[in-house]
Order: sequence, then structure tokens, then C-alpha cells
Amino acid sequence: MFITVLERSVSLAQHNIGTLFKTGWAYILLLLALNFAIGSSLMPESGFSTMSYMTEPVAKADEGALRALAAIANLLVGFSIAIAYVRRILIGARDFPVTFGKRTLRVMYYQIVLGLIGFLSLVPLMIVSSIIAALTAGFGLLLMFLAPFIALMVVQKLSVVLPAAAVDDPLTLRESWRATSGFGWAMAFSALVMSLLAALLIFVWGFLLSMSDGLLPASDLWLQIRSAIFPMGTMLIFVWVFASLQATFYGLIRERFANELGLKKEDFQQVDAQRQMARERATKALAGAKRMKRD
Repeated sequence: MFITVLERSVSLAQHNIGTLFKTGWAYILLLLALNFAIGSSLMPESGFSTMSYMTEPVAKADEGALRALAAIANLLVGFSIAIAYVRRILIGARDFPVTFGKRTLRVMYYQIVLGLIGFLSLVPLMIVSSIIAALTAGFGLLLMFLAPFIALMVVQKLSVVLPAAAVDDPLTLRESWRATSGFGWAMAFSALVMSLLAALLIFVWGFLLSMSDGLLPASDLWLQIRSAIFPMGTMLIFVWVFASLQATFYGLIRERFANELGLKKEDFQQVDAQRQMARERATKALAGAKRMKRD
């Protein structure tokens, strides 16, 4: 099951790179403008000593506060990109280029809840493993090593509420836990591997930007641009990797529900064909109405 989940996640991400940019181009421009403006205001006279304003050492308290606000703004835009991306993949939605509403707030709320659940599940595991380690060093140390992974598994089993909220599916945390029965460890391993993939891609992104110093003439403008596109690219990598993973999880549980109801692949194809015919008829009717209006 782990190989299946991982293969489907990677395949979904590979085939939807273009979808990420088609659905998120307006947010990407917003990310670029936001990071460029903040980076320009924080850039010292001697230029940045690191890749971006987000990686610079904090010299003043107000700089740290502005950087924290920038991180929150990047996360807000990142959630919006992820929602648009998941909606296009799962239901073919073509939303307005920039939207922010209850749907975004719902996804953010669930993300905060999942973070708290992960932390609260990790704390007792670490306490128990520390006690066991004091009595039986070997097993306790093993449990202490596995505690973060167990907490990750718990969070992943509940995380299907994120893509569900993106497509306005009223899936609850309890339903997510039940629907992912038997998928927990596969989901956790897949999340771990995809996290490593995201880290690798971010490293490559930073390496490519650092190599640009030897190819482009040094200037304050390029330093500001590089400072802006590094966090922008980092956010896009996170969205692309983890939104693809969550969309895969959601697809798996919906397939399970379909199998339990006795639905077959042919049933889905028939529904899709009927939906396409309805769209074509609606398009023709609209075109006919426009022609009558002109006449």
C-alpha cells in the first residue's frame, strides 16, 4: 500500500506541474510582489549576506516582527494556491484567479487543528518513551525515536479534511480517521518521503539561485529579486508536493467509498460522459441565445 500511495502521489505531482501554474499564476505574482516589497525594505546597504531576507540574521526586533508577518502572508497565499490547485485536480474547478473567503479560512482552521493534534500527541509519547527509557534503555530509546513518526501517522489519518474542505466536502475529523483505516502507516511513510523530496527540491532551488551570482552582474536589483523569488519558489514547492499528496489521499478514500457502494470504474466513466454532454449542451444553448440576442 505504501508503494501504491507514493507512486500515485508522485505521478499526480508530475502530471500537474502545469496545473499548478495555470491555477496559481495570479497568486504567484502576488507572492513575488509581496516578497520583493518586504525584501527591499529590509535590505541593508551592503546587501544581503545570505540567499534572501527570510534567511538573514535578525538584527532588530522590528525586523523580526516584519519577517514574521511576511511568513504569515506567504502562508496565506500558499493556502490559496493549494486550494485552487486541489480544486482543479479533483473537481475541475475554474475559480476566479484570486479568491479568499470561508473556504480558505476553513482549510487554515483545519491546518491549525492538525498542528495542535500533532503536538499534543507527540508530548505524551515522548513522556512515556522517556519513562520507559529510564527503565529499559533499548526499548525506550526506540519508542522515543518512533514517537515523531507515530504523531505524523495520526496527523496524516486526519489530514484528509484539508482537501475535503477545499472542494466543500463536509468531511469531519472523525470521518477522516475512519475512512483512512488501513492507510495510516502508508500515509505516514509517503508523507515522510514527500517531505524529503520537498527538502531536496528546495536545496536545489537555493543552489541554482546561488549559482546565478557568477552568471549575472552583481546589482542591488538582482539581490532584491533573488531575495523575493527564493521564498516564492519555496512556497510553490511545498504547495506542489503536499497538495498533490493530500489530493491522492482524498482520491483513495473516495475510491474506497465507491467500492463499498458497489460502483465500478465504468460507472464513473458514464457519469463523466454524461457530465461532458451536459456541458456541451449548455454551451450550445448559450451560444444560440447569444445569436438570437444579436438578431
